[in-house]
Amino acid sequence: MEQFEEQLHQDLHQFLQSMKEVDERLPECPDVEEKWEQIAKAYIPDGIREFNDFPSASLGWMMYIGMAIAKFWDDEWELYSKIEDIYAYLRDQRGYDRMDEYIREDVLLLSGIEYTMLEKLVGECASRVYNSLMHQHIEPGTKEAFNAYVSCLHQLYLMGAYMQLKRMGYRMIKM
Repeated sequence: MEQFEEQLHQDLHQFLQSMKEVDERLPECPDVEEKWEQIAKAYIPDGIREFNDFPSASLGWMMYIGMAIAKFWDDEWELYSKIEDIYAYLRDQRGYDRMDEYIREDVLLLSGIEYTMLEKLVGECASRVYNSLMHQHIEPGTKEAFNAYVSCLHQLYLMGAYMQLKRMGYRMIKM
């Protein structure tokens, strides 16, 4: 599974770099990375329930969550880091189905073309990851399928955070 996750990482990184959404060297943000496990545990029941009918949403929402956590880290981490279930906090603003809209509008403060462009970009990333997952030919409902799904979510979360950090001016370039 490590090899699969590394493949996802490389593919998303190259794609997002070609779109100028991340730099060659990705930023380090331990606070955001440390929230991953807590968020994943809270998200997985909702994500798995939605996966069969809406795989792009099930995957893509995690990219939005990564972006939201990076934004919270930059804004008021002292406040947001104390929220016990930050995933539930995001989800419960408008419900699971509209969590993407809430994050784009109220957390990232996007509108117009930026709002639409981010929706398309996240959709493309989710589609790429879903395609990679399907090409693994893993039997649904197995432990291997679960682990592969979690690997997909992890990389989308991290790439969402990296994108948002770059959007906020955190650049990882040689001086």
